[in-house]
Amino acid sequence: MLNREICVLGGTGFLGSRLVSSLAGSGYTVRVASRNAANHRHLKVLPTVSARTCDIQNPDALRSLVAGSSVVVNLVGILNEKDRKGAGFRKAHTDLCAKLVDACRQGQVARLVQVSALKASASNGPSHYLRTKGEAEDIIKAQSGELSWTILQPSVIFGPGDAFINRFAELLRRIPGVFPLAKPNALFAPVHVDDVVLAIRRVMHDKASNGVTYQVYGAEVYSLREIVQRISRATELHRYVLGLPDWLARAQARLMEFLPGKPFSMDNYRSLSVPSVGTDDGLANLGIEPRSFDLNVDSCIDQIRSRTPHDIHRRSAGRQTG
Repeated sequence: MLNREICVLGGTGFLGSRLVSSLAGSGYTVRVASRNAANHRHLKVLPTVSARTCDIQNPDALRSLVAGSSVVVNLVGILNEKDRKGAGFRKAHTDLCAKLVDACRQGQVARLVQVSALKASASNGPSHYLRTKGEAEDIIKAQSGELSWTILQPSVIFGPGDAFINRFAELLRRIPGVFPLAKPNALFAPVHVDDVVLAIRRVMHDKASNGVTYQVYGAEVYSLREIVQRISRATELHRYVLGLPDWLARAQARLMEFLPGKPFSMDNYRSLSVPSVGTDDGLANLGIEPRSFDLNVDSCIDQIRSRTPHDIHRRSAGRQTG
């Protein structure tokens, strides 16, 4: 009989919330780790989901959290850190993954699904983000033992409530006239959040995906300039997108590292130096037809304006709002 207990690390974030809602809507019992479970009351609308206060960096707490689960899905990731030396990235990506593999093996977890990033590489990643994501992948491959695993490497993920389309939309609102853009020719193949959720669900119990790494990306390739121009049209905020030369883009990154929330950093700048475009169509291999970025930008922005996070969770779980 299939064990329907799933543990999701990073389950309160953008991708995690969509995944948890989808799993709950299909009858899975889902454990979600949080630093403070009381801050995520929206999960209470999902009766088979339990949010547990847990320090996932504590090995004992992590073992207790995952024990008895059939599948653990690790979505934990950060795009920036407090300092600029990589310690925050190593803690969130590399160190946590080592602890998680150990916890899964001791807790008799059957399967680990790791959500990484396109172009993650411990040896060739140009940024702390991509290097530590690659280090985490290497740990899983080298130390998993009898633990089955699958790695997904998505390009930039978009959808209702994302921090991609909506961050640029907010910046466009704040900056009138001319919008200065670093790395305007950086390439992406944006993938819809629900396609990533479906990919995770397809590999959770699929023996054919054991030990396989899937590149997960959309069918359309865009430059960052084209993406921002498309968001500009969708928001009806008509801005002239001015591509910055590299020397000025670096200066912008260094300056913005010191702004609240670090809207852009040198590590982000370095990540943009490699195309977030795949070479092996993982979605096609999983029988998934990707949603179009161009056809979904407007609806993503419209849904954010008209719906609360509570509504989004209910919709993802199959519960319509009035």
